[in-house]
Amino acid sequence: MENFPILSFITFLPVVGMLIILFIPKTQETVIKSLTLLVTGIQVIAALIILHGFNYSLGGINDPSSFQFIEKFKWIDITGFSWIGRIKVDYFLGIDGLSVTMVLLTAIVTFIATLSSWNISKSIKGYFLMFLLLDTGMMGVFVALDFFLFYIFWELMLLPMYFLIGIWGGPRREYAAIKFFLYTLLGSVFILLVMIGLYFSSTETLADGSKIFTFNMLSMMDVHNFTANGILSPLNPNNLRLIAYIALFVGFAIKIPMFPFHTWLPDAHVEAPTAISVILAGVLLKMGTYGILRVCYPIFPDITIKLVWFIALFGLINIIYGALCAMAQKDFKKLIAYSSVSHMGFVLLGMASLNTIGISGAILQMFNHGTITAMLFLTVGVIYDRAHTRGLDDFGGLATQMPIYAGFTTLAFFAAIGLPGLSGFVSEAFVFLGAFGSGSIRTLAVIGTLGILLGAGYMLWTMQRVFLGSLKEKWNKLPDLDFREYAMLIPLSLIVIFLGVYPSAMLNLMNASVNHMVKFMMDAKTVYGSLIGF
Repeated sequence: MENFPILSFITFLPVVGMLIILFIPKTQETVIKSLTLLVTGIQVIAALIILHGFNYSLGGINDPSSFQFIEKFKWIDITGFSWIGRIKVDYFLGIDGLSVTMVLLTAIVTFIATLSSWNISKSIKGYFLMFLLLDTGMMGVFVALDFFLFYIFWELMLLPMYFLIGIWGGPRREYAAIKFFLYTLLGSVFILLVMIGLYFSSTETLADGSKIFTFNMLSMMDVHNFTANGILSPLNPNNLRLIAYIALFVGFAIKIPMFPFHTWLPDAHVEAPTAISVILAGVLLKMGTYGILRVCYPIFPDITIKLVWFIALFGLINIIYGALCAMAQKDFKKLIAYSSVSHMGFVLLGMASLNTIGISGAILQMFNHGTITAMLFLTVGVIYDRAHTRGLDDFGGLATQMPIYAGFTTLAFFAAIGLPGLSGFVSEAFVFLGAFGSGSIRTLAVIGTLGILLGAGYMLWTMQRVFLGSLKEKWNKLPDLDFREYAMLIPLSLIVIFLGVYPSAMLNLMNASVNHMVKFMMDAKTVYGSLIGF
């Protein structure tokens, strides 16, 4: 496998599946579904092969020699006669400890979401074409190391997600889809503007010794590659770099979603089909925090260190506000949507610690939240398929009628609460350990622990309303889980339990990269200080 382009394979395999589906008659619904399941299943196998061949000891972040499974060749190369000169864009893929976990998460969640999509009955062919295109966009974001290529994959997700919500969603699907589109497009415009500014502010040295402007994200992470007169160069004494950082951060924060840019999420979740809610919560939200770690932190270390308290503050707001909103919900799906807002706040808090324990906890929380929330949305989908309602007050006593379903849901609830022995506990514990270890945000961390209490409150109250008490007569014939639903929930349950008992399996993957990132951020004080007086 040394010379096999496995990152291109795992990224563009869904496109191959799309091309095959185009030639399959729309009446062959089982063939289309089976092919999609095969494609996403092969992706999982490819992700496991990547995991098996991954070298735990290499750091990555800003060191090209430490990235693994690298694929790099010239993609766009145009020479002009204006002041812009030569424009060169590379097809540059690679992974390190930050991205390998997200590649694995994307493969697993997409495969589970394919199983969840099996009961889609409207425009089957169109649905799975959009589904596979979305898959390629998500995977590409986590493996791209050229900013231009990263942005293409980032934008590629927007179109299929818009149609997946707007066509196959609930009664208010058009409103939810347009709201999602406009919010995300606004963030994309911010990212695009900063990307262009960074391009004309940083250079890359070619083999012949000449220098050209570059989209290479690793080159942008070296302060010595910035031109003195570049508008976003740390060598240029202006406030544009701070403005650019805020714009870039907001662009990624919309996807998290961070307060106050979160309002698109509940609508999108409630109206989206179950499988798309699973992908939205399991993968798409993580792309926001991944973008901050991959782009904002190492390219703008000077601004990050200055604003880290505010990052923690917004993380705290997410934790408390999201939990309070979840507690007020009467719609099962909207409650889980607001719980995602709260739990992504823990990721922001851990990232703001700027130490190994906190950032490791944040990345682990990204993975754990992806699997746990996928379980939660799947369980909501199970009961909605049977009862055609998501009202929490409409149920009661379901544990006696659907005991196996109640068992899987309880496992997901307690994992979300952070019960010791389940994956959610470890990541949240690391987040708070890291935040307490950072003196500047210690007070915010103390307040943030209220989120654990509030989370337990709304989760346990939900369990009481849905599963305990007397069973209503109209629910006394609801069937328990079927084979497809077992196939969706068992793998996620095993992951939640395994990482709760043995979190090192995931922490070892990211440890070298997180250590390298923390050292890089701390060294920035010295390097930038000598150049710009930071």
